[in-house]
Amino acid sequence: MPGKKITDHQVQKYKQHHLKLSQAAAAAKAGISERSARRIEHQEVLPSQRKERAWRTRTDPLASVWDSEVAPLLHTDSALSAVTLLEELQRRYPGDYGAAVLRTLQRRVRQWRALHGPEREVFFAQEHPPGRLGLSDFTVCDELAVVIAGVAFPHRIYQFALAHSGWRHAVVFEGGESFIALSTGLQSALWRLGGVPEEHRTDSLSAAFNNLAEQQELTRRYAALCTHYAMRASRCNPGQSQENGSIESRHDSLKTALDQALRLRGSRCFDDRVGYETLVATIVARLNARVAVRLMVERTMLRALPQRRTAEYEELPARVSKYAIFTVRGAQYSAPSQLIGQRMTVRLYTDHLECWLGDTRVLERARLTHCDGQRHPRDIDYRHLIAALRRKPGAFARSVLRNAMFPRAVYRQTWERLSAQLSEREACRCIVGLLALAADGHEAQLATELEQLIELDQLPDLFALTTLLAPRPGALPDVQIELPDLAGFDALLGASA
Repeated sequence: MPGKKITDHQVQKYKQHHLKLSQAAAAAKAGISERSARRIEHQEVLPSQRKERAWRTRTDPLASVWDSEVAPLLHTDSALSAVTLLEELQRRYPGDYGAAVLRTLQRRVRQWRALHGPEREVFFAQEHPPGRLGLSDFTVCDELAVVIAGVAFPHRIYQFALAHSGWRHAVVFEGGESFIALSTGLQSALWRLGGVPEEHRTDSLSAAFNNLAEQQELTRRYAALCTHYAMRASRCNPGQSQENGSIESRHDSLKTALDQALRLRGSRCFDDRVGYETLVATIVARLNARVAVRLMVERTMLRALPQRRTAEYEELPARVSKYAIFTVRGAQYSAPSQLIGQRMTVRLYTDHLECWLGDTRVLERARLTHCDGQRHPRDIDYRHLIAALRRKPGAFARSVLRNAMFPRAVYRQTWERLSAQLSEREACRCIVGLLALAADGHEAQLATELEQLIELDQLPDLFALTTLLAPRPGALPDVQIELPDLAGFDALLGASA
């Protein structure tokens, strides 16, 4: 066959068949051509016993420059590519070396590196006994292009895997690779698994390992987390991701499976985050089903869990200012006016925060993330400020929190139309009245009415909307409550005695 050398086995097979068959038939049986068969008839040695060819069939196009110019360049820097070397020869000898020389030069450079190049890194395959090693890592999943409630959902997935069985657990997170995210994901995986491996390995996560002076707290907290679960903490060398290859390969397989599931689903849009997290959990369960047998073996080798989880939050102090807002990690949140001046303890979780006064939880809010280039994102609940605004409606027009107070886009559009067509005083009174009506439990219904008014190009009538949405005096049923005769209880208790 063209391009393939005839082997000793083919020669022996041809000779065996040629004792009974014709030359053409024996050659076909051996998988060689008739021309090769005729040549074999005149040769006394097998192909492996022939002397190596010491001559060239074509003139060497690099003979004049290889030893004198190309090889010295490679000795200086072995990382030079054949394309770079060819371009250098073309600059030195215009017109002598065309593009057809590139393939020859690539072959010669590859051969030179094999004989004279530097030593290359050797990778050592590792054995992973059951129950010994668990691995953690985060991976960015923005390329999945997931959309939640009409808004792009940039996120990361934390993944924990057992090196022996390949069992995995995945958790969706917004924001960065924080210690809270690592702690929440790791503990969720261990309690789902029902046991603890001997060693826990990560790459150089800043959430776990960082030598900067201002980050020492993170290292101490990660060590305390591993101590709580009696795990030995380890990490791969910086820049050597192959040392954490057992988890890196699972990132690729998980994201590929998610991408295929989204394609099969026909849409990457979800109504809420729970829907997307349910899809991730389903895909992970399917992948884990493939390793169920190996997991049964490994589970028996895992260590027991502690009696309880450790804290999955970070505690920070925060003081509610006179503007009824407090700041946590650069993000601003509103609070009820009763908390102005109070110093709270904020428990910061991955997706929400809780505010405590002593042992009493006074507030819970969804956690904000620094996205879309916002330096100080704001989460302002208009219900916290509406009572004060009703007393000072004129403050609404130039409030720095104004744009963050609108509960829906239609309220913002209504304010823009009011401020453009009415005086500032009248516009403020109207929008504050509308927000007060929304705070009374009519936010969604009022939003529908405002959308219809915008379509009709009409301004809202606060009195008419209040009359429409507020309960009318006669609308509530008259409930009569009859109190029982207490003497009946005395008779009942006497009978039981």
